[in-house]
Amino acid sequence: MLDRSISKFSQSSRRLPNQRWQIYPQKAEFAQHLADLTNISPIVSQLLINRGIETPKQAQAFLDPESLILPTPLEEFPALAISVELLQKAIASQEKIAICGDYDADGMTSTALLLRSLRTLGAKVDYAIPSRMHEGYGINKRIVEEFHSEGVGLILTVDNGISAYEPIARARELGVKVIVTDHHDIPQILPPANAILNPKLIAESSPYRGVAGVGVAYILAVSVAQQLGKMKGLVQPMLALFTLGTIADLAPLTGVNRRWVKRGLKHLPKSQLPGVQALIQVAGVQARGTERAGGAGEAGEAEEAGGDGKKLQSQIRNAKSLKPEDIGFRLGPRINAIGRIGNPQTMIELLTTDDMGIALERAMQCEQTNTSRQQMCEEIEQAAIAHVESEFIASLQQDRVLVIVQPNWHHGVIGIVASRLLERYGVPVFIGTYENAEHIRGSARGIPEFHVFAALEYCQDLLGKFGGHKAAGGFSLPAENLQALRSRLCEFANQCLEPQHLKPLLKIDAQVDFHQINQQLYQQLNALHPCGIDNPDPIFWTPNVQVVEQKIVGKGHIKLTFAQTINQQQYKIKAIAWRWRDYLPLPLRVDIAYKLRENDFNGDTTIELELLGARLPNDHYSQESIHPKLLPQSHLFDALPPKPLRTNFQYNQRQYNCGIYQNGVLPELRIKNPEGKVLVMHPGRTIGLLGTNRQDATEVDLSQPKYDSIIQAALQALSIVSAEL
Repeated sequence: MLDRSISKFSQSSRRLPNQRWQIYPQKAEFAQHLADLTNISPIVSQLLINRGIETPKQAQAFLDPESLILPTPLEEFPALAISVELLQKAIASQEKIAICGDYDADGMTSTALLLRSLRTLGAKVDYAIPSRMHEGYGINKRIVEEFHSEGVGLILTVDNGISAYEPIARARELGVKVIVTDHHDIPQILPPANAILNPKLIAESSPYRGVAGVGVAYILAVSVAQQLGKMKGLVQPMLALFTLGTIADLAPLTGVNRRWVKRGLKHLPKSQLPGVQALIQVAGVQARGTERAGGAGEAGEAEEAGGDGKKLQSQIRNAKSLKPEDIGFRLGPRINAIGRIGNPQTMIELLTTDDMGIALERAMQCEQTNTSRQQMCEEIEQAAIAHVESEFIASLQQDRVLVIVQPNWHHGVIGIVASRLLERYGVPVFIGTYENAEHIRGSARGIPEFHVFAALEYCQDLLGKFGGHKAAGGFSLPAENLQALRSRLCEFANQCLEPQHLKPLLKIDAQVDFHQINQQLYQQLNALHPCGIDNPDPIFWTPNVQVVEQKIVGKGHIKLTFAQTINQQQYKIKAIAWRWRDYLPLPLRVDIAYKLRENDFNGDTTIELELLGARLPNDHYSQESIHPKLLPQSHLFDALPPKPLRTNFQYNQRQYNCGIYQNGVLPELRIKNPEGKVLVMHPGRTIGLLGTNRQDATEVDLSQPKYDSIIQAALQALSIVSAEL
């Protein structure tokens, strides 16, 4: 029976995500105490504790970021004063200023923010963004020399420049002043700019530490406007662009980001920027009588753009506040799509125009480009999976990193594919494509225990240009160095990763049963918004639920209905699992992990689940944890009698109760001592539970002699009872 169970488990597990679940310890008494002190619900206080917030003062600052007393940016950024002075002088003398931006959402919103604000302040300013396809990331000598030939006296880099030593050195040779504004990791040698604004150069404790490139641009623009006494009418347009760029770039929503994004999300729906209004319309962010997409997939795929300017104005007036997922999964992809496979000028025009007609034209171009990007991602992802399965799957656990390079893939979308491969295989991914026979350009995505930028630095003698941060990066290299790069990255990965790291990590906040999921709980969770990086959406789990319905919808998503029976009453709830088609059909019984989402359909608002994880009930560990010493007793877990198999036995002069019970779909052995503490073992597993109740039980290693001996004694006693039946 046990061998058959193992086989069945192995077959079922291939249809489930390969994940490691990390469930936060539940601190019920502490959570209740914090809830009483701060007048919030215990579930919200538990979520705050999970995020490292444990005092009323910390909770107040988090729940009400406007209550924070902030230091001025001039106190925090040593080079901000000189940067403001350089721009002030350039504006006063009408010296030509040029912005060198980047082609992702952060870089384009940063460029648009500085263009709008500096022009409003009277500056003579233009911009350039390097070609993703032909030049790659960051300022280069061609751009510098072109700016110089056009009479530019001051160059501003946004979201790039911190690693561009040679181009900036060239600008200084030509007599051009340079201000670098960037947020990427600091290289060993800084470029010789006149001023460098980068949050990685300031104290880690600073509330400004987590700002993205658009955050640095926002701080600079506000500081210049304040110096010139021209703040009127500038803040809200800049705040809208700051919010778009910060969320789309996955910047941490802590510190000033949390404060400003929370403001920005309220102002975005009623923004006076035509480009923002047009983006909201074509992306279908406002509920319009259709199911609202959202979550981890390519949200908005099923929605169609439509409507006219009058309808848009009505939507904007009636809108409340957006949520980060509206940007992260609706507006952000449409902005990024232009930088990935289109012309960034389209986005800059969209975000800087004051003409609603032009804005709608550019927004529709974004929509069409995003549709093409989605199709391209799907094709490349499937080709990449096929290549990995045929070439690398056997050595993936040994290599601990995936390096995959193929010709004819579009460089603009391989970063997205890298994220999907990481989600699928659980290892850091370095993906590239040949620009020509001699040159490769690529993108990288990492897991929590792997630092992408450090890995690239470890390989710098094999690379051309590279940059990035802990979670992601970009790089180029001569094609002849590919095999050496693969070997070096494997070496680096094996130094910092253990086998247990090679599964996607799912951090789960708390267990919730279906009868607790309602509008009231959902509203309580709003206290944590805006959620994002470093303040994730709460993730809950429910054990041993029944899969009532499951079917494919859209582009490979699964729509489900789950059921849970509590005190003989069944509770059902609907769910969506983005891009889970490979896991269809799910087993009939599973533990599930999920986020809560609101679904507005035909004016009826319901709470649904966004499925993030699933595993077989009662199974916390992989097949490798089979305990060979317990295999001979497998007959006890065969066909159980109608009533549980129970008996008493004596061990070390103490009396114990034991029995084999059916728990969900799996049997389990329970041993109870005279004090009421219960040891639970599932057939053949080395990990068990020990405690007075299942919710507060701790996991223990059953192979330890003290547990193994008592289990053997219990099984021996049960064998005698079984033989007598």
